[in-house]
Amino acid sequence: MLTLKAGILTGCSDKNVEDRCTIMQKTRTTAFTFVEVIVALAIVAISLLVLLKLHLLSITMAETAQTTSYAVLLADEKIAEILALGYPQVGTSSGTVERNSQSFHWRTDVTDFTLLESTGINIDGLRKIAVDVSWQHGIGRKHLKMSTCVADREMQ
Repeated sequence: MLTLKAGILTGCSDKNVEDRCTIMQKTRTTAFTFVEVIVALAIVAISLLVLLKLHLLSITMAETAQTTSYAVLLADEKIAEILALGYPQVGTSSGTVERNSQSFHWRTDVTDFTLLESTGINIDGLRKIAVDVSWQHGIGRKHLKMSTCVADREMQ
């Protein structure tokens, strides 16, 4: 007996053979086709590319955060060095620190504190310490500025 089932022409004559043909036909219709496998692989490939891009972005962000943290610690260290000497003298100093093949340039400025830049009123016994740290980041330079004020302890 020739029968047409789900678009496949089968020739099964007795009952046992017909049952086996039906079982084989059902397993063929439930299997994935080549097109479905290709579409699934394309979706997985695109998803992996997006995840790889996000991973690279997170590595870059972590490196930027680590570099910025080091610049903050360097500026804090320079302020602490000046404060450790007591009441600082007015002046400027600068230098370079190498860390993990990256150069950090720092500059400290100690000036008399002015109440407002426009008025020019100086407050005796009060000094401003400003630290500027810069480093190369990509094609440009990044800067970090930190400042504090310190009073003369001998002033009454």
